Amino acid sequence: MNKFLKYMSIFTALVLVSGGIWFFLTYYEGEKPVIVISEALDLIGQEKTLDITCTDKKCGLRHIKVTITQDGKQHILDTVDFSQRRIAEHTMTIEINSRKLDLHDGKATLDILAVDYSLRKNKNIMNLNVTIDTIPPQIYPVSSSHNINPGGSCTTVYKIPEKISTTSVYVNGDHFPAYPVKLSGKLYYICYFAIPTNATNKNIKLGIMARDKAGNISTISIPFHIRKKTFRKDNIHISQNFLERKIPEFRKMNDELKGGTLLESFIYINEKLRADNFETIQSVCKKTEVKQLWHGAFLRMKNAATMAKFGDRRTYYYKGKKISKSIHMGVDLASTKNALIEASNSGTVVFCGYLGIYGNAIIIDHGLGLFSFYAHLGMINVKKGQPVEKGEPIGQSDTTGLAGGDHLHFGIFVGNRFADPQEWWDPHWIRDNVERKKERGSRIKVKGTRYKVQGLRHCLTLIP
Repeated sequence: MNKFLKYMSIFTALVLVSGGIWFFLTYYEGEKPVIVISEALDLIGQEKTLDITCTDKKCGLRHIKVTITQDGKQHILDTVDFSQRRIAEHTMTIEINSRKLDLHDGKATLDILAVDYSLRKNKNIMNLNVTIDTIPPQIYPVSSSHNINPGGSCTTVYKIPEKISTTSVYVNGDHFPAYPVKLSGKLYYICYFAIPTNATNKNIKLGIMARDKAGNISTISIPFHIRKKTFRKDNIHISQNFLERKIPEFRKMNDELKGGTLLESFIYINEKLRADNFETIQSVCKKTEVKQLWHGAFLRMKNAATMAKFGDRRTYYYKGKKISKSIHMGVDLASTKNALIEASNSGTVVFCGYLGIYGNAIIIDHGLGLFSFYAHLGMINVKKGQPVEKGEPIGQSDTTGLAGGDHLHFGIFVGNRFADPQEWWDPHWIRDNVERKKERGSRIKVKGTRYKVQGLRHCLTLIP
């Protein structure tokens, strides 16, 4: 009996100790909740959206409160009370509108409080010292006018006195990144951008956007004139021989083409694969050297005849029936079989290899968002990452990809769109549309909210 009582006492003690430990670890634990914000925060502009995640994996969250305080006045941004235990994690999206909260430019404090369900009511308080900055960046354009050909390129130069996070030129919904450059020792921004082939003065909105470190955004329109241009129409008749010769090449590289007819495969290649290849080119050209690598006019392929022009509207027929369409985004140049292909200008090779409808292709980065494109090649003599000089041999022409005969498809890619290469072959166009705009930038004098261009008699007031 004594042994039984002894064992029961030991058992009871163990149960009490275990229960105490469990109770202490579960209901009386002393671990504070964890607070994580979605980004480092030191500046708040006119509007700011912030994700705040609070975590407590033991007792769970009880209460979360987010406030911002300026000049002793506290504003509650959001508060959450949890009616039940065991809510281990909660993310809240906080929207801070400085104007609605009547916050002025200057110092403020963002406070985040998280309390758990422990009997100790463990709390974590995060205090962030922030600066309210509601003044958007000011943009001072250099170029007074922009005369652009449909499908062509254009350059704009401008100044932003303060530090910014991003800036670009917008053409309708497309944004072309701008890059910082030094002109006569002064910091400016330069942007090469392209206009769609169907552009007119009525269907294009063109301007500059800048976002500062606080998230404030400024946009201004820039003057432009789009010239009239008519593109050629080309009817191409697809023969059975062409399909039998070309489609097997694509079927080896693409499983989705297996099983369909030769004609169905051609339509897929011309439409779906063409679109996929364009997305690949856009992806490759997102990264560019933040300095100019090229110099002078771009080189045109030597002793070559022009077989197709940029912007040609192509309609494809098979046995007299219309089957597909495309717009030619380059210039086709033909010389002798397996002709030597040279780098059109100095730069760095960012792509070389097989690229769908373009066959063996090379893309060269010339810096500041400007690229040259070479397609339907046979032999490739360069590697990705290799610097090349203007006129340096890079490969040979051939018939790879969707090519009916041996030729070079040459393209110029500006920002995120193909543009007419003929402009970049023309030294006079480069002088008028690139070099002179940079020269004008070195003569700009910025005063207040206006800009003055030396040599011009008028002064333009910026539109906020």
